[in-house]
Amino acid sequence: MTATFETFFTKPASIVARDLIGARLAVDGVGGIIVETEAYERDDPASHSYNGETKRNGAMFGAAAHVYVYRSYGIHWCLNFVCLPGCAVLIRAIEPQADLEAMQARRQSVQPRLLCSGPGRLCQALGVDISLNGAALDRPPFSLELPADPMPVATGPRIGITRAVDKPWRFGLAGSSFVSRRFRETINR
Repeated sequence: MTATFETFFTKPASIVARDLIGARLAVDGVGGIIVETEAYERDDPASHSYNGETKRNGAMFGAAAHVYVYRSYGIHWCLNFVCLPGCAVLIRAIEPQADLEAMQARRQSVQPRLLCSGPGRLCQALGVDISLNGAALDRPPFSLELPADPMPVATGPRIGITRAVDKPWRFGLAGSSFVSRRFRETINR
C-alpha cells in the first residue's frame, strides 16, 4: 500500500467517507466520480462490525484501503472501503464517466443517472461481487484517484438502517444529480 493510501484510510470512517467525495473510482477501467458515501464505525450499532468479527465481516477487520463486499438482503452486492479496524465506508453512488457501455450492458439500462445511484446498482454496473472481498484498492482491478482538493459536501442521515439513524454520516457531492437520494441537510465546504 502506498503511503498516501495508508495515511488517507487510517482515519475514522466518518472522516474518510467525507474525503472520498470527488475521488475517481474504477474497476477494470469501468467507473467514475464518487458522489455519495456512508460511514460505519466500530462502535456504531448500525455497523456490521458492532458485535465483533465474523466470517462475513472479516475484511472490515483487515488492512485499511482494502475492500469489504457483502450481499444486502440476499440480492445486491455492496462495496465498502476499509478504514481503521472495524470501520468502513459504503460507496453509495458514483457519477459514471468511464465505459458507460459496459455499465449499461450489465445494468440493462441506458439512463446514465440511474446506472450507479445506489450501492446495488453501483456494484452491478462496475461488476463488483464477493470475489473482490479483501482486495487492495491500490492494485488491479481497482483504480482509485483521491481528490486533489476538498469538494462541496452535503451531509445527512444514512439510508436503509434502523439503528443509529440520527448520525449524519451520509455524505454527497453537493448538487449532484447522481446521488441515490437527495440531501436535505447541511452543505459543508
